Order: sequence, then structure tokens, then C-alpha cells
Amino acid sequence: MTSDPSTNALTPNYAQVYLSHENGKLQLILPNNVLLVGESEWQQFYQELKTCLHQSEFSWQKRQPIHLMVGDRLLDVRQLQDLAEILAEADLQLQWIHTSRRQTAVVAATAGYSVDQNLVLPALIPVEPDAQPLLANPLYIKTTVRSGVEIRHPGTIIVVGDINPGGEVIADGDIIIGGTLRGVAHAGAQGNAQCCIMALRMQPTQLRIADRVARSPSVEPEHWEAEMAYITAEGIRLAPAYNFGKTHQFDPEKQEWSEKG
Repeated sequence: MTSDPSTNALTPNYAQVYLSHENGKLQLILPNNVLLVGESEWQQFYQELKTCLHQSEFSWQKRQPIHLMVGDRLLDVRQLQDLAEILAEADLQLQWIHTSRRQTAVVAATAGYSVDQNLVLPALIPVEPDAQPLLANPLYIKTTVRSGVEIRHPGTIIVVGDINPGGEVIADGDIIIGGTLRGVAHAGAQGNAQCCIMALRMQPTQLRIADRVARSPSVEPEHWEAEMAYITAEGIRLAPAYNFGKTHQFDPEKQEWSEKG
């Protein structure tokens, strides 16, 4: 395997799997024509990955994080474990999973990996330049987002669990946390000021909605209740989540929420 200086990529001698250096990141890329649908296909890929790593050894630093680019392919827990083990043998650390498939994103997040889910739109659907980006279906995961784990999704994220300090959840839509938020939550990441963040217990390191930023109050409340974070004229504010839709309204012209008169 040789290095192509014009693309800064590691060029493989076969078509199914290759490594690439891009923007300082080491990526393991599965091309679009790879279908890991059966045991034989997976075993073939597994052997090709071993060959790829063997031929390109010494091209990375020990314990270097690696980004797995899987596109629309469906991966299960065992396959991710297999990948992590063979990469560990090569002194590589599987850290990020980049996927356009929601099922793979759920599996990866539940397994404790950072996830970047990309929304793939049909090429024939026109998108107006000033239109609000289309949102993907909600990403629903049952896990605690641990320190060092980052979840990105082009829609709403629903977490049945906690967000630990050092954990980060970034959504183009709303964020709903059925537990305690102690890490970072960023809703409306593409600029949608109507998005909100709800948690059963708010103790965030940082809250972000669109381009607004806020931190957790220094004084803890006397009692805890589910709260909603939303954008107002004064910045990000918190309100009881109960009946929020009945007590507050969004002004699309001002791009902010306010209490109903």
C-alpha cells in the first residue's frame, strides 16, 4: 500500500476498505459498494481490513483515534466489537462512527462510541437556499452518554439516561433527556431558535440553542423538576417542562419564546 501525496490518502490495492488521512484525522472508509449483509461478506471484509492495516502499519501514532465512515451500511454490536478489537491490535482506538443510518447510530451510541449521523437527502428533491434544513427522524437511545462521547444527529435526540460531565449531545432539532443533564447539550445546531432542551434534572456544563450559550446556575434549586431550556429576548432561560406548550409561544419574527399573556 502506497501513499498518494496529491490526496494525502492511503491508496489500497483492493476496492472494499481503505484508510485515509484527512484534516488531521485517520479515517477507515467503507465505499458505497460494500454490503455487509451476511457472515461471509463480513468475514471477507474482516480479512481485508487485517491486510489493509498490515500493509499500512507505521503510518499512524500509537493509540491514535480512528473515525469509521460506514455510510448507509447497517452494523450490529458484534461487528463493532470485532472492528474495535482488530483496530486495537494495530494500536488504533475506534472512537467515532459516521453513519447515515439511524439503526447504526443507535447501536454505536449504545456501545459508547461518539456518533455523527448524517442526513442523506434524495438528489431529486430541491432545497431552497434560505429554507430551514430538513430534519431526520428522531434518534432514540437508551444509554448514559459518558465523558468523552459525543452524539451528533440531524434531527431531534431523545436520550433515556444521563449525560455525564464531558459528554456532549448535538442535535439539529430538540433534545429530550429522560435523566440528568450534566454535560453539554446543543439543540438547533443549524440555527433553529425554536428548538428546546428538556431534561428531568438540569445540571448542565453548558447549554446551547442555535447561536446562544448559557451555563448552569451556580445555586442549585431547593427541589428538582423537569425543565425546558428555550431562547428568550434575554438569552436562554429555564421553565417547568409541564404544560410548556400551553404557557409559552414562539414568535417566528423575533426568533424567541415568550410567556403567553
